[in-house]
Amino acid sequence: MAKQFAAIGSDHQGFIERQPVFFVGTAAPDGRVNVSPKGMDSLRVLGPNRVMWLNVTGSGNETAAHLLQLPRMTLMFCAFEGAPLILRLYGTARMVQPDQAEWADLYGQFPPLPAARQIYLLDVDLVQTSCGMAVPLMEFREERETLNDVHRKLSDQQLDDYRQRKNARSIDGFPTDLPRPAEPQPS
Repeated sequence: MAKQFAAIGSDHQGFIERQPVFFVGTAAPDGRVNVSPKGMDSLRVLGPNRVMWLNVTGSGNETAAHLLQLPRMTLMFCAFEGAPLILRLYGTARMVQPDQAEWADLYGQFPPLPAARQIYLLDVDLVQTSCGMAVPLMEFREERETLNDVHRKLSDQQLDDYRQRKNARSIDGFPTDLPRPAEPQPS
């Protein structure tokens, strides 16, 4: 049976911190709903009503595009081991990018990841738990290093080029507010 809470309790925080994967849901007023899986030690609980997660460069940038239009976000965590449980965090989110003043302090709370692109701060207004009895039992083996390996092989210019091609607009054509790379200065 679903239960609702106004804040992240200590038992909720412990559950969140033990999960190797979580899911992010966002949507603009029009277009497609996006649900993305996340891992890589990329989430921190900052307090009873705030979490942040680090996003790295990927094949798309839907979350950024959606939040520019409608700043709501849902994070979902599922127990794949142990007792069944689903936990959702609902709230309003904003994006912090590497060219912003607060980036260094926030990014310093994560292990360095190649191609870090954004940090999302979620102000949580509702925590909901539900049974999760239909979620399968699975064992966590290890994090995949494939994405990090690919990113480590790219130069800064190659990464910027990729982001401009693949991350500047959503699949629905919405802008993502991706910073444009600095123009090279003549020597």
